Amino acid sequence: MAYILLYVDDIILTASSETLQQCITALLNAEFAMKDLGPLSNFLDIAVTRHKNGLFLSQHKYAEEIIEHAGMSSYKPSFTQIDTKAKLSSSSDTPCVDLSHYRILVGALQYLTFTRPNISYAVQ
Repeated sequence: MAYILLYVDDIILTASSETLQQCITALLNAEFAMKDLGPLSNFLDIAVTRHKNGLFLSQHKYAEEIIEHAGMSSYKPSFTQIDTKAKLSSSSDTPCVDLSHYRILVGALQYLTFTRPNISYAVQ
């Protein structure tokens, strides 16, 4: 049994035996220019840590980068993920100045929900 995860030009390959993994790697190397980076440690901003019971996936560093990019690194944590007393209006006096910045942050937060399903509701 072998699994291949492919994203653009990044590949993760794992197999049920070392021999099978080496065979598949040799076949792929015959067709494509490849570089073996060794055991998986990071993939698409997801840190991978090996434990005896499996793998632990984390986006802690990615989350910190989002907070920094949003200019919120000096903010204090809150027990609720949303402001329950926020008053929004369609005729707000302060329009969003930089829509691309807002879209980048929203996309980054949506990607973060991959390993943090507890924030899915607030992000959506």
